[in-house]
Amino acid sequence: MAQSNIKVAVQKFGNFLSSMVMPNISAFIAWGLITAFFIPTGFTPNESLAKMVSPILTYLLPLLIGYTGGKLVHDQRGAVVGAIATMGVIVGEPTVPMFLGAMIMGPLGGYVIKKFDQLIEGKIKAGFEMLVNNFSGGILGGVLAILAFWAIGPAVKVLTGWLVNGVDWLVATNLLPLTSIIIEPAKILFLNNAINHGVLSPIGIEQAKTAGKSVLFLLEANPGPGIGLLLAYCFFGKGTAKRSAPGAALIQFFGGIHEIYFPYVLMRPLLFIAVILGGMSGVLTLVLLGGGLLAPASPGSIIAVLAVTPHSASAYIANIAGVLVAAIVSFIVSALILKTGKQKDEDIEEAARKMQEMKGKKSSVAGVFAGDQGKMPEHVSKIVFACDAGMGSSAMGASLLRKKVKEAGLNVSVTNTAISNLPSDAQIVVTQEELTPRAKNKLPNAYHVSVDNFLSSPEYDKLIDQLKNGDTNELNEVVEDAEDNAPRPEDTPDSNDGLLLEKNIFLNQQFANKEEAIRFAGRALVDSGYVKESYIEAMIARDAMTSTYMGNDVAIPHGTEEAKKDVLQSGFTVLQVPDGVDFDGNKVRLIFGIAGKDGTHLEILSGIAVTCSDMENIEKMVAAKSAKEIMDIINDKK
Repeated sequence: MAQSNIKVAVQKFGNFLSSMVMPNISAFIAWGLITAFFIPTGFTPNESLAKMVSPILTYLLPLLIGYTGGKLVHDQRGAVVGAIATMGVIVGEPTVPMFLGAMIMGPLGGYVIKKFDQLIEGKIKAGFEMLVNNFSGGILGGVLAILAFWAIGPAVKVLTGWLVNGVDWLVATNLLPLTSIIIEPAKILFLNNAINHGVLSPIGIEQAKTAGKSVLFLLEANPGPGIGLLLAYCFFGKGTAKRSAPGAALIQFFGGIHEIYFPYVLMRPLLFIAVILGGMSGVLTLVLLGGGLLAPASPGSIIAVLAVTPHSASAYIANIAGVLVAAIVSFIVSALILKTGKQKDEDIEEAARKMQEMKGKKSSVAGVFAGDQGKMPEHVSKIVFACDAGMGSSAMGASLLRKKVKEAGLNVSVTNTAISNLPSDAQIVVTQEELTPRAKNKLPNAYHVSVDNFLSSPEYDKLIDQLKNGDTNELNEVVEDAEDNAPRPEDTPDSNDGLLLEKNIFLNQQFANKEEAIRFAGRALVDSGYVKESYIEAMIARDAMTSTYMGNDVAIPHGTEEAKKDVLQSGFTVLQVPDGVDFDGNKVRLIFGIAGKDGTHLEILSGIAVTCSDMENIEKMVAAKSAKEIMDIINDKK
């Protein structure tokens, strides 16, 4: 348990570091291109335009990082105070690019103003809010800027000096290639982007400022190890892994999305050796030939690498050689492992799911491995939404699609169920992306649709268009089946008495993380007699399996399929979280804790789904000052 908590903490810290830099990568690219073209040794030297290089590096980039760091902690007010505080480290030590300083002062500024706002919440007299907000932000920002000027800036300068000297020592002793032993496994397992943008880039930029380039920009971003491994799969892989490898290779090498090769490594853990040796050989080549980049290459595409390579033949030769050597070594070692290992039909979809679990967040490339959707039936009469338990996300998704089907005048039944209970006659199955492989295993002959947002997915409208343009018969009314978990209107109560009570609507809540929020919702369900105590842990387990984030700033934590036995009666709780809480990289401001028994909760859940599909209603509920306001919005059936 302790090891798991440490892993989660490291994941969150790494993701937070990269989250400060990633939104601003375009600014780094702009700086790199301006440098590459207009400095005296650039492609098209221009003394006037080259004057932008130093101010962008010294002021703009650190300020963007500090602003973003503050915004991550406390939205706009945190962003402004974080930027003010960051200015202190910049001016305090203008000879050092203050990226590390910005990563400290930005979040610190956001944290300080957040705590101040919490302290004075509800204590300001009407009419004085703007005065207090503006002066508090200015005063606290100014104090932090002074602190940064006198203390943080000098400390960061010393730390940066140590780090740069350490890298120089590794280069001088030819030990830099050993960093691949840490970098390659760490980025695959759970720290992709965090290492590159949180650690290597700040040090590399300091090196580039003095030496004109830095090899650190290519330690993690070198596409060689990944392309070598994927090419080996193209020739020596099996099953879906071999079939998907060519497309993945194009995305990785030219698109720069390294994450796409991670599942291929996880299918054969011995392949860690291949990417480590590939990375080491590439770094060694770069060190020996004097390779390096002017600025970070992001994404790690061969195109981006060449774009920020110093304008000299020797630099191009060194960098291209570093990529080629890494690719060749990775290919040879990967081929040996694939040829000599046990031959089997590798399941790339399962490997992608494992990768998401390790990273603790949704993968941006998991959908690439979803495989063939199957063939759209000529005459569709039944669509089934499926999730793990069949009581929450699938019920909401089915409600929204059922409404769209009815508006389109289609004679198609839309129901929902647990994946384990998928009926054999389901023609179209809709699931969250992470659950699609399970649904395909259960019902391989159905047409499968993957969505990442049950409340506002564009896949709904695409599906409706397919149905309308196909051979399905259009009617003015929809005839729905009364099977699975989709209740007929006459079988459900006319009110939500007992299901959602005003006492179970909690306003202005704040949570450090999603687990704390889910436990709060679960405790409310227990205290109201809806569920047994054990249901709380089942809610945590369910969200760990697949995120209960629904889209539109809404999450609906609920128990696993096995935990249905712990539900005493159906009920809901609503948590209003104005500042939001992170659900796997998504900001959630409304949390609906769900306990469902015998389908009696589905009518109100359907109403919540329709209500929450409109962002205007979300904003109203987030701004509501009383539980009754939220109840009225939910009960206002569309």
